[in-house]
Amino acid sequence: MALPALQNTSVFFRRILAQFPQDISLAFAYGSGVFKQAGTTQGQMGKNMLDFVFAVDDPVTWHTMNLMENRKHYSFLKYLGPKHISSIQNDYGAGVYFNTLVPSDERLIKYGVISTDALIDDLLHWKTMYIAGRLHKPDDNGKLRAALGANLKSAVNASFLMLPESFSEEDLFLQIAGLSYSGDFRMVIGEDKSKVSNIVKDNLQHFRILYNNILQECPQVVYKPQQGRLELEHPHTVPADGAVGVEVEGHQVFWTCDGKPFISVLTTVPPHTDSLGVSTKTKAGLVTEDDPLPF
Repeated sequence: MALPALQNTSVFFRRILAQFPQDISLAFAYGSGVFKQAGTTQGQMGKNMLDFVFAVDDPVTWHTMNLMENRKHYSFLKYLGPKHISSIQNDYGAGVYFNTLVPSDERLIKYGVISTDALIDDLLHWKTMYIAGRLHKPDDNGKLRAALGANLKSAVNASFLMLPESFSEEDLFLQIAGLSYSGDFRMVIGEDKSKVSNIVKDNLQHFRILYNNILQECPQVVYKPQQGRLELEHPHTVPADGAVGVEVEGHQVFWTCDGKPFISVLTTVPPHTDSLGVSTKTKAGLVTEDDPLPF
């Protein structure tokens, strides 16, 4: 997605991408080396490592070509060959294989490789939310494009559950940006506690561009962009199809921005401030299309 503040960096990014095999279905950059965060200068930002993720249809073939072109990027695992590297990528962790501290165009970069199928699965079902969470924040086949859109809608729906009926754009974007850091041990040890706030404050316009259409089209919220405010309808408000919010086995059922039902509050906990500095009143679990509602 072309965001105004990033247009002048597109040539630089293309120069970096030109150094890799071109069978990439999606490439995106993220992190503090790409988006300025509150409290950092442009000079400091220019020294930060650039983080990339490449989605590829065939990891074995891609690693084979990349080993021929960029063998020095790999650790000792290069001696095991592309099949073993792809197996490690697919079978462990979040399905991503990273090469880090790679010199490129007078910068240091880190790049992760994930299969297109694994990326789509994470975008649609949040299996690990490792990559999906990075795409909640500002950063070409039809199936992948649809999954990217579904991932953004899921982030909005999940965030609605943890917000009051009236809230600001910044409140929403803080919740969205914080989703991928919830439960991350780095937020307790070693990571800046204000990281989420820093991401959002200096990138509000990017978040607005990324989520504007979803919020404008969502029937469950009144979006007032001029005031930067949102009013969420009560869960028992009658949705467009005439159905009403109900309780199922003690859990409330809400409707998403697509008008689909999902179970909202699976566990209620006392209000507290978590490690992100965001007040959380509920821990929510979503029911996907593949999971039947317990009616």
